[in-house]
Amino acid sequence: MTGPAPIDLRSDTVTRPSPAMRRAMAEAEVGDDVLDGDPTTRRLEQRVAELLGQEAALFFPSGTQANQTGIALLTRPGTELVLEADAHLVHYELAGVAANWGVQIRPVATPDGLLTGDLVRAALRPESPHVPRTGAVAVENTHNAAGGKVMPLAVMSGVVAAAREASLPVHLDGARLWNASAALDVPPAGLARGAATVMVSFSKGLGCPVGSCLGFAARDRPRAWEIRKRLGGGMRQSGILAAAALYALDCNLSRLVEDHANARLLVDRLSDCPAVRPSHPESNIVMLDLQRERDTADTVIPRLAQAGVLVVPFGARRLRAVTHLDVSRQDVERAAGVITHVLA
Repeated sequence: MTGPAPIDLRSDTVTRPSPAMRRAMAEAEVGDDVLDGDPTTRRLEQRVAELLGQEAALFFPSGTQANQTGIALLTRPGTELVLEADAHLVHYELAGVAANWGVQIRPVATPDGLLTGDLVRAALRPESPHVPRTGAVAVENTHNAAGGKVMPLAVMSGVVAAAREASLPVHLDGARLWNASAALDVPPAGLARGAATVMVSFSKGLGCPVGSCLGFAARDRPRAWEIRKRLGGGMRQSGILAAAALYALDCNLSRLVEDHANARLLVDRLSDCPAVRPSHPESNIVMLDLQRERDTADTVIPRLAQAGVLVVPFGARRLRAVTHLDVSRQDVERAAGVITHVLA
């Protein structure tokens, strides 16, 4: 006999398409998107542009490729990109900003993952023939490495204002912008206001197998298409994937608040475990800091996996757990019990 299936809290990317999503994919109207356009993909792009308050959008196979295209649209080689020091663009895109576009990262350290208008102003170099010019500002909402930190509307407005004062465009890495929208009860367009380019992902939180979109001004669509092509992102019958995203926007977007509630439940159930200190979740990510000297991520994660709970390391003594649509309230209760037992 086999035991219960492992509870996979490694990421909200581990979800599998539901039978209904698979049906939507199988029945999608498709065409060759590189040659003459895919009708389902066009519908998705139009819908996402409207949701983000952007004039146009383009479908990408990955969030990293969409992020990289956004940076390419806004910068030129030899300039700097100002962003928070632990942003996804800094750590998890293989130095693509530098390798692809010849742009230097200007990381700004923050205590909580929130880049503010004042921090942007402080990071801007005075004009000089000896230092690089700033080309753009990038923000991340929610902030993955900061434990799913949500950027409030006022903070985003402050960043946009500071960038506008310096005549700089803003890129929004909104891989989990849907979660920020659910947490703040603010439409995505409100959270993206003032950004020149906006990336959103469908494989994080919304349960799709693959896919992201980049929103931008309509005049930038031809160049964005060319950049995507250069990066190998031209897809043929992409409507099969776009149909999953359309289904997710219809059926999975409104339930993100359940994931947030489950993240809070996990923290509540672990509050009496002295061996771990959970972060306060603002969305669907919980950081678990190990409190005992003998416990490390390298030693604890295999024991948790053997007991049926999967998490990822986020530092020598920090674990990350992410709730998602394939994790129920009962799963969270069981996961908390397993973590408490393993660390007892």
